[in-house]
Amino acid sequence: MTLRDWIASALIPLGVFFSLVAALGVARLPDTYLRMHASTKAVTLGMWLVSLGVAVQLGTPTAAAFALLISFLFALTAPVSGHVLARAAYRAGNPLWINTHRDDLASQPWSRPRPEPAPPATSPAPSPPSTPSTPRRPPTPTSSQARPLDT
Repeated sequence: MTLRDWIASALIPLGVFFSLVAALGVARLPDTYLRMHASTKAVTLGMWLVSLGVAVQLGTPTAAAFALLISFLFALTAPVSGHVLARAAYRAGNPLWINTHRDDLASQPWSRPRPEPAPPATSPAPSPPSTPSTPRRPPTPTSSQARPLDT
């Protein structure tokens, strides 16, 4: 094995490891905002490592250029889209985790106030039962019930 193979075989599994940690974070973290953090930060690092490992393994300038382009575009889109989704979730009133101690966005002038929970609706008075306009037929017997034989 060459040095290039050793470097690639270290970078690619490390990138896969970070992507796996991000997937576990999305599955295990308690609220939307922590899941967004896991899905953007760790996946971006994992993708950088995998693309760098592939570029090193291939060893051509074209592969390096493509890896650089992919990493640059991913670095622009993943964290920005995660931020936009988290901001939309916050403005929609998605609750923070119960152990969150500080809400930095609550004091911002552009931040919408959290909607207050609606009071429980009072049920209307029950209406008297209506009488059916047509007489009801008796229920048809099921297969488990005994039916009389025609004689």
